[in-house]
Amino acid sequence: MESSGTVVVVGLGYVGCVSAACLAELGHRVIGVDRDQLKVDAVLAGRSPFYEPGLDELVSKNLSAGRLCATTCLPDGIQDAEIALICVGTPSERNGNLGLEQLRRVAGEIGEALARRERRLIVAVRSTVFPGTCEEVVAPLVGERATVVCNPEFLREGGAVRDFMEPSLVVVGGSEPEAVRRVAALYAPLGVEPSLVSLRTAELIKYACNAFHALKIAFANEIGALGAELGIDAAEVMATLCRDVRLNISPAYLKPGFAFGGSCLPKDLRALTYRATRLDLKLPLIESILPSNDEHLARAIRAALDLPAERIGVFGLAFKENTDDLRESPVVALLETMIGKGRNLRVFDPQIRMDRIYGSNRQFILNAIPHIGRLLDNRFEDTLAWAQHLVVAQKPSPAYAAQIAQSGLPVLDLTGSQI
Repeated sequence: MESSGTVVVVGLGYVGCVSAACLAELGHRVIGVDRDQLKVDAVLAGRSPFYEPGLDELVSKNLSAGRLCATTCLPDGIQDAEIALICVGTPSERNGNLGLEQLRRVAGEIGEALARRERRLIVAVRSTVFPGTCEEVVAPLVGERATVVCNPEFLREGGAVRDFMEPSLVVVGGSEPEAVRRVAALYAPLGVEPSLVSLRTAELIKYACNAFHALKIAFANEIGALGAELGIDAAEVMATLCRDVRLNISPAYLKPGFAFGGSCLPKDLRALTYRATRLDLKLPLIESILPSNDEHLARAIRAALDLPAERIGVFGLAFKENTDDLRESPVVALLETMIGKGRNLRVFDPQIRMDRIYGSNRQFILNAIPHIGRLLDNRFEDTLAWAQHLVVAQKPSPAYAAQIAQSGLPVLDLTGSQI
């Protein structure tokens, strides 16, 4: 492994002290810096400043081996360092915003110290910060002699040492590839392929992960509450749910795209929330899913209405690809609004032919858009030739995606297909 030189960890709280001890365990020379003399003295005495399983042993072992030390003097700490990890707290303010006082102070002190040395320093922010913080707050304060990257931590108190040494995710983000690579190399002995991303992406990944964890806990608790009211073993329900690793516990559906629709999801969510209210049971998370979906659809409609073109083609009409089911399709709501606002539209869906649509499916679309037949094209080439702008409301197959790309039309992609 390529040597990283001395690594400085600024902040010896839960994240910082665990990071310092574990990096030393991986073979790096690490200096921990904290303005709190008690934390520094604890490390120098070979123990953790707080209780965390396995941490005392790592601190003692690596202090004795000469790979770990600590100081209250930040300029002394970074004098010979090549990488500095910022691990200070970013607590909530009263309004919910992040408190960046410690981050600003440390970044400013690093900037002042760098003014007295020639070599550049890589500053990796491990503190949880909102996207834009590294660029707008940290970078100006550390100055031009430092390169700022984001290296978010994914450590849980009570299992932080194991989380560090057996990571499921290593993320480093930045605009200078060499700096990103060198920070990622710190974790090479762990044998995990790092995710190298942009600076703001790295900042948002941490929030996405934590929000998803909170979402899963809240969802399981609401199913548990509903199960208790119905006399059902909710633990058995959730254990069975987790056995499906193709759709439930998987990457399925976890991609930004268009609003959901169809004959199942909206109907079942409405039934679930209605029955819960009959039990005098509040399920705020589950109750919020349909309103969230409606707001996502509203954002898409606003984006489509903002298009400057007079002739707008729409790819997709069914609620998703490879079906002719139009019931509760978000595309129908999109078309209804755009037609009501006087937009001139043509629509193509590979699976939709009005002479093949029957029953409730046909009734739904005719009730929503009685003249839909006049808007539908049977050939995508006709839509592309007529339109000045294309709205992609359904994920296209590779063949149709190629046609869209070759058409040269400006595209509003609502599906996240990245055409």
